[in-house]
Amino acid sequence: MKKTVSARKRVTRRATPRDLNAELLKSIADVKAGRWARKTEFTRRADGSWRRRIVLSDGTVEKDEIVPAADWALAARAGTGLSQAQFAKLIGVSLRTLQEWEQGRKRPSGPAAALLRIVARDPEVVGALSR
Repeated sequence: MKKTVSARKRVTRRATPRDLNAELLKSIADVKAGRWARKTEFTRRADGSWRRRIVLSDGTVEKDEIVPAADWALAARAGTGLSQAQFAKLIGVSLRTLQEWEQGRKRPSGPAAALLRIVARDPEVVGALSR
């Protein structure tokens, strides 16, 4: 006979209780002051690919990877320096769609793919899109 695991999980208590309100207010103040907890940096390489580094505020590198030039969605956004939300709005797609493209779950088709290739090759073209 199998033993069943209780659906309830044990709740452990913290040694010191958290003041979530104070943490939230500090986070809002940090954002307003321009401080960040995590930042993504993109650097273009000679072969057309991009180096993506995710750096924590203490200087620790969380992720360092090479994004191939063939990954048009990420390469296009990397060249512009825009956030996902800003870039999605600029090219007229939902944030979720852009995330799907960047994570490889979906592929852009037709005009969207053409636009991404153009922006990836010449990020300055984005200035014309925003006018």
